Amino acid sequence: MASRLSLPGFSFSKRACFKTISSFGELSKQVLRAVKEEVIESPNSESTYGSQTIPSSSNKLVLVLGGSGGVGQLVVASLLNRNMKSRLLLRDPKKATALFGEQDEETLQVCKGDTRNPKDLDPSLFEGVTHVICCTGTTAFPSKRWDGDNSPERVDWEGVRNLISALPQSVKRVVLVSSIGHYEPFGVLKYKKMAEDFLRNSGLPFTIIRPGRLTDGPYTSYDLNTLLKATAGQRRAVLLGRGDKLVGEASRLAVAEACIQALDIEFTEGKAYEINSVEGEGPGSDQQKWKNYSKCSNPMIKNLDF
Repeated sequence: MASRLSLPGFSFSKRACFKTISSFGELSKQVLRAVKEEVIESPNSESTYGSQTIPSSSNKLVLVLGGSGGVGQLVVASLLNRNMKSRLLLRDPKKATALFGEQDEETLQVCKGDTRNPKDLDPSLFEGVTHVICCTGTTAFPSKRWDGDNSPERVDWEGVRNLISALPQSVKRVVLVSSIGHYEPFGVLKYKKMAEDFLRNSGLPFTIIRPGRLTDGPYTSYDLNTLLKATAGQRRAVLLGRGDKLVGEASRLAVAEACIQALDIEFTEGKAYEINSVEGEGPGSDQQKWKNYSKCSNPMIKNLDF
């Protein structure tokens, strides 16, 4: 089990969970600004971040794995914008403070742990959890990020397997961020496919999001100049596909939004969607636009451009 630390006025079961207690710093402002500015609809859309059209989802408690990574931190920022309760499992809980600033403990709970260690995934972590978004991953090619037992086999396969094995059957949806390219898996793709197959066979309700090469970042950089430049620009439109036929790039912002949309769109259950970003106006946070597109029964590739 993860080590226990306590802070005045906050506790959660037996796990080492933390309230984010520092002031709202510049890094956290840049992350939320990226979300608010980049997931913006076309002029005809009625729903935008920060507007009253995004409903509160107080009945949800979303467990986010990889919440300090490039996609994961955008997922968490978007959940906060939607007033969805979140729980994070992080190797270093201090990262949550830097990224998301001061948040009410009822809105954001941060737990210390590591999916590579099954002992960190004890049942108390999942108490009250209704949905799960897993954004864990390491680099596709050898790099310094592989140091410290951080290889694709350990993170993309064993970590995900440990998580899925520990999840209660009461979870309503598990959203897994994977990758395109499973038709000929090698290297990191081999382990991502193994994780996908394990999830498919778990009996848990799932949706798999397979982005192309991730762009617009890395948001994990603590260089504010990099963060300020990390935007989707003109590439707001989205290509969704089924059957692993897409080849291209995907904005981290679009991938994060796809994860959140999958929580509530029932017919995405049991499906895998490839996602790319292309030039044009996109669906932003408009659920109906995502829903109209995703429900296509046999799409190979379709342009979500409004």
